[in-house]
Amino acid sequence: MSETMHADYLASIETIADRYGRNPDFLIPMMQDVQTAFGYLPRDALEGLADLLGIPPSQCFSVATFYKSFSLVPRGRHTITVCLGTVCYLKGGREIAETIERELEVKAGGTSRDGLFTYEPVNCLGACALAPVVVVDSEYYDHVKLRDLPRILKKYREADRKGQ
Repeated sequence: MSETMHADYLASIETIADRYGRNPDFLIPMMQDVQTAFGYLPRDALEGLADLLGIPPSQCFSVATFYKSFSLVPRGRHTITVCLGTVCYLKGGREIAETIERELEVKAGGTSRDGLFTYEPVNCLGACALAPVVVVDSEYYDHVKLRDLPRILKKYREADRKGQ
């Protein structure tokens, strides 16, 4: 990693750690802020955070790997979640999931080459009456049909091109 990149990480994590009084009791919210700042938890940022807090880096990595909400690899700017619960699965969720994997050339948990989408299937979203359900970021799409996918993906691609 370049010194400039390392300096950027250091400046950001110092700001984050200072907000929490550099108190290790607030490790999880600090890590959430680091992930928000970088889109994931870069190794250098976690090591720097551990150093600032006076804790072993293994403590940061243990937390990062324990909680599913943390990612140690870059994620897409948008997260696509497909419900594969029983009702969604029976109403076309499997076909939707397979189409997304094919269209974005990703597997579960993967990020598209353009860095725009991360795909995460889930076992249930608790929205069975709306089956099948696809969520992009926090926007729910209900009763999704295969023909709806191009429109949904296009919306986020166009917004990204416009810088929204």
